[in-house]
Amino acid sequence: MLGLLLVTFIIGRVMPIDPVLKVVGDRATQAQYDAAYQAMGLDRPLVVQFIRYLGEVLTGDFGRSISTGQLVVDDIRRVFPATVELATLGTLIGVAIGVPLGVIAAARRGGAIDQVARVVALVGYSMPIFWLGLMGLLVFYGILGWVGGPGRQGIIYDGMVPTVTGLILVDSLIAGDWGAFRDAFSHIILPASLLGYFSLAYISRMTRSFMLEQLSAEYITTARVKGLSERAVIWRHAFRNIQIPLITVIALSFGSLLEGSVLTEIIFSWPGLGQYITKALLSGDMNAVLGGTVVVGTCFVLLNLLSDILYRVLDPRSK
Repeated sequence: MLGLLLVTFIIGRVMPIDPVLKVVGDRATQAQYDAAYQAMGLDRPLVVQFIRYLGEVLTGDFGRSISTGQLVVDDIRRVFPATVELATLGTLIGVAIGVPLGVIAAARRGGAIDQVARVVALVGYSMPIFWLGLMGLLVFYGILGWVGGPGRQGIIYDGMVPTVTGLILVDSLIAGDWGAFRDAFSHIILPASLLGYFSLAYISRMTRSFMLEQLSAEYITTARVKGLSERAVIWRHAFRNIQIPLITVIALSFGSLLEGSVLTEIIFSWPGLGQYITKALLSGDMNAVLGGTVVVGTCFVLLNLLSDILYRVLDPRSK
């Protein structure tokens, strides 16, 4: 975290954007410019500025957004749940399909399912997500009308559900508004499926690789010689031993969706953190950009910590 804060601080200082002009405007007098320059602490040595920046971040103070005029922490609190909801559903789709697909592909190596799994993973790695997003909107929304359009909700339900968690699906269930839930689900299912497909490609490929390594081990041969069924050999023995590395893969995949869904959020007008950071970057709002970057980095650190905790739960030997 200290390294991340140092990098973000340096980026904020070397970017060819004058933060003072963003505050006072290009018509300010030299006296106004100098006063703002000193008030922002930019006249102090970089070491002092970094220590001040570190103290502010540790207290949750990312400054004020130039674009919205609000505190960055309030903006992040408003937009981050949308990204978490989208990334969580995408990860669930990727795990629900990718793990069984990878296991079956490894168990039937060289067969039809294995070939399909490899093609699915290859396409998932190769196909640009912005193209898939546009084609998905054209086919499933524009032509077939199976899903909702861009945004988190339709105009009718926008702002109708009281905010409790910030997750629109959860909040609509808490409110007992099934109409709002169906509307929100119709809007999230297409972008979540796209993210889930990319997550699926990565998870299925890694699951297949882990399983092939385990299925070639001697203890698997011993289990088969003992007369255990192939189902028991695969799921009770081989799959159990890949759970620990698989947790890391899933955690990293979830973290990647949290910070890598920028194009998806832009295409689907999803008001999440990725879109917020992109707009802030285009407008030179470095407080918002750095605040969002620190939040994403914190999520990666916490996900790795969670993986370590789950290791101890699943593997008693690690204790």
